[in-house]
Amino acid sequence: MDGSQALCTAKNGLKKDGRLTGLKKDNQCFVIPISPHPNPFPLGPWALPKQRTRPNSTASLITVVRNRKKIPKSRHRSPTVMSLRKRQRSASSSRLSSFSSPPSPQPPSSASSAASLSFPNADVVLRLHLDSSCPDGAESDTDCHLGAAADPDSFLDLHVCSASLLRSRYFAALLSDRWSPAPSSAAGGRLSLSVPASSSCPRPFHAHVEVLRLLHTLDFAGAIRFPGDALDLLPVALQLLFDACVEACVRFLEAVPWSEEEEARVLELAPLLPADEAADLLARVSTASTTGEASRSPSEAMLHGLIHSAIHGHPVHAATKAFVAMLLKDYPSRDCVHKVLDEAFLSRLETVKELMGKYASPDFRCTADSDEREAMQRLNLQSAVLNVKHLYWLIERMVDLRVADNAVKLWSDQAPLASDLQKLLNDADMWRNMTPGLPMLVTRCTLKLANSVISGETLVPRQVRVKLVKSWLPVLNVCRETRDIVQPMHFQKSSNCKELEEAFLQIISTLPVPESQELLQQCLGFSTRNVDDCPHLVAAFQTWFRRAARAPQVQGGEN
Repeated sequence: MDGSQALCTAKNGLKKDGRLTGLKKDNQCFVIPISPHPNPFPLGPWALPKQRTRPNSTASLITVVRNRKKIPKSRHRSPTVMSLRKRQRSASSSRLSSFSSPPSPQPPSSASSAASLSFPNADVVLRLHLDSSCPDGAESDTDCHLGAAADPDSFLDLHVCSASLLRSRYFAALLSDRWSPAPSSAAGGRLSLSVPASSSCPRPFHAHVEVLRLLHTLDFAGAIRFPGDALDLLPVALQLLFDACVEACVRFLEAVPWSEEEEARVLELAPLLPADEAADLLARVSTASTTGEASRSPSEAMLHGLIHSAIHGHPVHAATKAFVAMLLKDYPSRDCVHKVLDEAFLSRLETVKELMGKYASPDFRCTADSDEREAMQRLNLQSAVLNVKHLYWLIERMVDLRVADNAVKLWSDQAPLASDLQKLLNDADMWRNMTPGLPMLVTRCTLKLANSVISGETLVPRQVRVKLVKSWLPVLNVCRETRDIVQPMHFQKSSNCKELEEAFLQIISTLPVPESQELLQQCLGFSTRNVDDCPHLVAAFQTWFRRAARAPQVQGGEN
């Protein structure tokens, strides 16, 4: 191959990326990069002469071809010479590739890697740096400061606008002329602000950067979207005395619901807020102090309202009563529940006494118009039935919560109510046609309270137990005389009268011998023609006779 043919072949193999392909010598193809380096081939048999000016691609190509022609040729090369030439070509190719590759970029310095942000019209550099205490007490504060400054993650440079910083009373005072220049002040257009370091916070500068952004933009609606955003910005806004941001955060928190964790954070920040703004937040989580002994606490008022709604104010009584019963059972303050239930029980009891008193009043019975009298009696009795149902629900709650002691005392003092009820029972035609369930409801209330006394769920003094039996035993005797009428079909099949008999006899067994003797004589109405039908009455008398026949016991301390 002569020089012209090699040049033609080289021209045909020249590519856009500066590489020369298609150059053949003895059926071998070479790839020769055309490097912009002044001396692209410093080694090997293909080395070009050094040139001070950069040759163009064509001139370099011609020089390569001509130099190849000058190499002496030998038709009979020995294997050793051929291997040596082959190794030289390989070494030359590797060196050429290394020289032709672009230089690798150098790693950036620590100064260039420090993070920085810039705001419009920036004229001051504000550095945020972490203020962390030294882990080792022997290390000085200066060493700690230098160690923090050496760490590029411990500070953040912000290019801020001094006119926007004046919206913060802290920066307004810092940039004013009243302070003498200090190393940390605005001398030289640089400010410094320490940020508390916290291991639990992955982004310690985030809240400060957002508050500084709001100083420039005042876009509170865009920055505060969740309660957590307001709670993050509020401490920084208080620190920088950014009143507009504090007001925006408080206004947002006052209008949205909180989770339990957010409520705890609000309670922590409330002492740092101004009085008027803190009052808006604290009104949700606490109540204003009330004066006077007669004032009712908010919890008592809420429970009282719930009980009133369960009894009167809701159309679905069963579901509402079940829910209120659950709240009363789970409420932590037993004294508060006790007080509220006592008030509700007394209120219902007074209403029942008033209605039954109207029925038994002589003035009411002497009304001239019989139709009007009957209509009023029906209304009073039906209202009494409704209130006794509510009374029984309250007794169930009080017994379940073991706070029925006051209810037992009040019920034992209701001899006038028991007397009015006896008058109603003696007028069988009247109550049977108007309110057939009233006597049985009153009996169930008495039975519920008596069973709580027997079981020990309600502990009352002996005098209260005596009065309970004395007041309601006559009503029980009247109910037994009209047993077939008192038990309508809509009541349970078990005899409430018989259960109340057993309860009264067990209460009598807890009394001293003289008092139990008087009450047992009034229980003879419990007997039946067949003695086997009243085993509870037989057992009660046997117990009394056994105790009465026992010799007097010597009291402790006497000889």
